[in-house]
Amino acid sequence: YDKEFSPDGPRQWNAEKYWSKMANMAKAISHFTTPATPKGPAVIGVSEIENITVLQDLVKHPLLKEWKLQIVHHDSPDRRGVDVAMLYNPRFFRVLNVTNARVKVEGYDSFRTRDQMCVTGLMGGDKVSVIVNHWPSRSGGEETSRHLRAAAAHRVKLTVDSLLNDDPNQGIIIMGDLNDDPFNHSCAVVMGAKKTREEVGEQGFFNTMWQKLDRGIGSLAYQGSWNLFDQIFISEPLMNAKLEDGKWVYWKSQIFNKPFLTVQEGKDKGTPLRTVKSNVWQDGYADHYPTMIYLIKEK
Repeated sequence: YDKEFSPDGPRQWNAEKYWSKMANMAKAISHFTTPATPKGPAVIGVSEIENITVLQDLVKHPLLKEWKLQIVHHDSPDRRGVDVAMLYNPRFFRVLNVTNARVKVEGYDSFRTRDQMCVTGLMGGDKVSVIVNHWPSRSGGEETSRHLRAAAAHRVKLTVDSLLNDDPNQGIIIMGDLNDDPFNHSCAVVMGAKKTREEVGEQGFFNTMWQKLDRGIGSLAYQGSWNLFDQIFISEPLMNAKLEDGKWVYWKSQIFNKPFLTVQEGKDKGTPLRTVKSNVWQDGYADHYPTMIYLIKEK
């Protein structure tokens, strides 16, 4: 479906729009810093990537070039031609292994969606695996398409089982646009990602975003209400590790809903400032806010 993003397509996409979008993405990512992390995140998961070229253009942008971000990318069979990928700062993360898992749905031999990327690496000496996702959409309605996201969640579970079989104590981070909320079947039942830390058992997962949605904070708005599809799960070792043992420990999560990423007036006030809305160019950022987690470790 490449024609959609071409000069003759419905979005009338051209070089000017492409480079404006690139500058906006670079600006957003350049703000993913804190006084303690002036060089930005160790790892950034991304979705709806057309090809590796767009990532190469992104990491070379003047706002990001100094970080020397590296790319892990894989061409998926998705019908829209979009992929997931991972950017990482080699100062903080060293890749050991990359695998890509295909989502298959029983009875749907022609089904094609984004592959799931699992990147295992060393972060501060500790082994951490990051699984980047973009689960099937809600096209046709949430209930009609629920089984597709359940299949995606089952595929993640298989990857997790393989990782834990290799190393039961390693940290695992599951991230991405899951096209479901934390309480939906795929996340809460199939993945078993829990709302509170107290509920998480051995080899279980904590959903770092669920309680934010309970407080009315989301990552995307639809028909006047908030959803939180952009979720991050962490495995039990990352939640319960002890700082005194020199291990990475989960600190907090964040929805990066900064004012410059947000519509400031009109009926869409307070929602993400989009690149395009109803095929009209908005020169914004995205229809989803970024989400992130912070891990801490004793020096």
